[in-house]
Amino acid sequence: MLLCVLMGFSSGLPLYVLIQLIPAWLRSEGIGLAAIGLFKWVELPYSWKFLWAPLADRYVPPFLGRRRGWALATQVGLLIALLAFGAFDASRHTGAIAALALIVALFSATQDIALDAYRRELLPDEELGLGTSLFINVYRAAGAIPGGLALVIADRAPWSVVHATVAGFMGVGILATFLAPEMEQPSGSPKTLREAVVGPFREFFGRADLGSACLILAFMFFYKLGDTMATALITPFYLDVGFSMTEVGTVVKLISLTSTVVGGVTGGVIITKIGINRSLWVFGVVQLASIVGFAVLSEVGARVAVLALVVGFEYLGVGLGTSAFVAFIARATDKRFTATQYALFSSFTALPRIATGASAGFVIEAIGYTQFFVVCTLLAIPGMLLLFKVAPWNEEAANGSAAE
Repeated sequence: MLLCVLMGFSSGLPLYVLIQLIPAWLRSEGIGLAAIGLFKWVELPYSWKFLWAPLADRYVPPFLGRRRGWALATQVGLLIALLAFGAFDASRHTGAIAALALIVALFSATQDIALDAYRRELLPDEELGLGTSLFINVYRAAGAIPGGLALVIADRAPWSVVHATVAGFMGVGILATFLAPEMEQPSGSPKTLREAVVGPFREFFGRADLGSACLILAFMFFYKLGDTMATALITPFYLDVGFSMTEVGTVVKLISLTSTVVGGVTGGVIITKIGINRSLWVFGVVQLASIVGFAVLSEVGARVAVLALVVGFEYLGVGLGTSAFVAFIARATDKRFTATQYALFSSFTALPRIATGASAGFVIEAIGYTQFFVVCTLLAIPGMLLLFKVAPWNEEAANGSAAE
């Protein structure tokens, strides 16, 4: 669990440098919003990391083993790259900073490949929920360094000092990598690049039958579809209901962060008690019910007390559901191809966010907010129905009894 905490911090830090620290730095140096907006393109490696994930399954670095070797190489690369930001003047070297930001994204996405695979291989199934929950919550908490501490330092010291300070925090990940035991490489691990590319698909679709594999993929797509669509344009919704910027910025942000962390940790503990399958059922019901809260808020209007209750319940459901869902994804991988399959599954589960984000505005304009949230609630039902096939309520209990 300690390793999950340290590795979660190391995984989240570089992402928040890109999405929080770099834009703040550029804006403080007078760079226009249009140019800063284009920096979003440097985040593409996070969506396309499955393309080079097979390299992490196939090749073993000459130090620390298959997973820790890749992790250490990327962490050292990140430390150097984050430190190098301090050598540039943002007002004159915007292009060079963009190139360096892309390098950071590549190293960061590759670190994620290695750490996600390592976490899956380290934790037995009954500990996946708690370990994943800790990883995710510390991943989010890592944003306090580039998005909080760094900006405070920037008011008092040169940007070179800011970047050096942030880069130093990569030492947390390096420490974790040295502390971590190397996992034994599973028999049947790919010996050629072709095996590393083809093997994950052949294993997954040949595990039972094509229909079962497709059901698992359908579940990964639909389980959080309704919730994802409901929150795609949630900030404009709060403003349209009549809440002020201050109310959104204080009530929503504070309660959402607290509820997500509480939900994530609580979800991890519950998963260790009742298993991944049953947690998906219970947390799925919470997710579905939380969407209804937005429809209620749409009807009652700008009441802060109702806003606090709705947001708290919604993000509690997000924390709970994410813990079980990510644990399910990890369990669905084969340890011979963990890096590739995990990267593929995580990229696949990002598709609903893209699809719903593009279409939500059109639906809201056509039918209004209340009916929109009713539709989102209905969209959550297919994912729940698929649980009968992909995660039956009593399957884990039966397997546990048989093992005993």
